[in-house]
Order: sequence, then C-alpha cells, then structure tokens
Amino acid sequence: MRIAVFGANGPTGRHLTEQALAAGHEVVAVTRRPGSLRERPGLSVAVADATDPAAVDAAVAGTDAVLSALGARFSKQAVTLYSASAAALTDAMARHGVKRLLTISSSIADPDWRPTGAHFFNHVLDPLVNRRLGRTLHADMRRMEDVIRGTGLDWTLVRPSGLFEHPVVTDYRTAPVSADGVFTARADLAASMLRELEERRYVRTAMGVITTAVKPNIARMIWSEGVKRK
Repeated sequence: MRIAVFGANGPTGRHLTEQALAAGHEVVAVTRRPGSLRERPGLSVAVADATDPAAVDAAVAGTDAVLSALGARFSKQAVTLYSASAAALTDAMARHGVKRLLTISSSIADPDWRPTGAHFFNHVLDPLVNRRLGRTLHADMRRMEDVIRGTGLDWTLVRPSGLFEHPVVTDYRTAPVSADGVFTARADLAASMLRELEERRYVRTAMGVITTAVKPNIARMIWSEGVKRK
C-alpha cells in the first residue's frame, strides 16, 4: 500500500514511517522542512505545508491512504493547524479518490474521558495541563474532528492519552471512542494505526489507544510533550 504520512519528521511520524516501511508499505513522507528526511528504497519525500491546499493535493495524489501525525505546541494563542490541515487533507483526498484517513487526535476530545483510578491525573494534571495549558490546542483538535466527520471518507480518529517516547512497540490496548488509561507510547500509537489500516475495526469512528506495559516519567513527559514540543 502507498501511504502518505503527514508530519513524518515529527516524534510520532518517525515511528509511523519506520514501522510502515518495515511492514512493506511504500511511504510518502510529507514534511514542511526540506532536508529533514532522506529518500531511500520505499520512501519518497514530499515537501509541503499541511495547510497549503495545492501542496497537500500534490502529496496526496497517487496514494492509497493518508495517515496524519501532525502536531502543535501548547499555546495561549489560537491554534489552527489541526482544523486547517484537516480541511486541506480531506479536500485533496476527495479530489483524488483516496478514501482511507487515520488522523491523530487526543483522548481529551472525548468529554467523558476520565481514566479509572487516576486520581492525581484527573484532579490535578488534567485540569492544569490539558484543560488550561492545552486549551487552545485541544479546541482545534475538536474542530479537526468535526471537519473529518463531515466528509464521506473512511476515517478513523485516533485518540491516544498522554504521549511519551519508548523505543519499541509494547502491549497496548485499543477501544471505541477513548481508552481507559493515562499514557500512550508513540511506538504503540504508530503500531495501532498501521494495524487499524489493515483491520478496519474503527472506520468512521474514534479509536482510543493506551499503553499497558510501561509508564513514563511524568515531569519529563509534560516538559517534552506540552512545553518543548508536541
């Protein structure tokens, strides 16, 4: 399968790209930074701003599926990357007859998501980090989800919990809407997306993803995921 990976040079996008190549897919790695990725067998690179309709159109042409791992930093200012890129992606896919879309959102997009037994997270970290520091970012994720739901594509909204780095794929769990857990390793997130691409268990709905085998250092995760980069 020929897959366009948007945000391919980002933290999750790199996992997606490498895992997709290992699985035998042909990957079009879409990035807005020339020189950040090098072409090699099975991997071609398209330079595009994901909010630029013309550039997105060129990157999507000839693909069988689109996987979006785009991300933004927390900001006090309005965030528009998610919704603007969703509009450009879905329009391009409709023009080229590409039906399958998997895009990363967040468990925060589910208003009822409260991990069981996670008292400190539910009453301290979530209100402070997600609902306050990440308010504008998550608001745009919800707008993105609305844009995608309004299309006729075979979409899946992929909702991880708190993202962190782990070098290899571990045990993880998926669930409809959102998953009952606090953390998701990026390697597991990528693996779940590629598995869903093949299995199609969550077409036109949301898929929650959580890691069950390992846990991150919480302070380091907040800094790297919410403050330093997203």
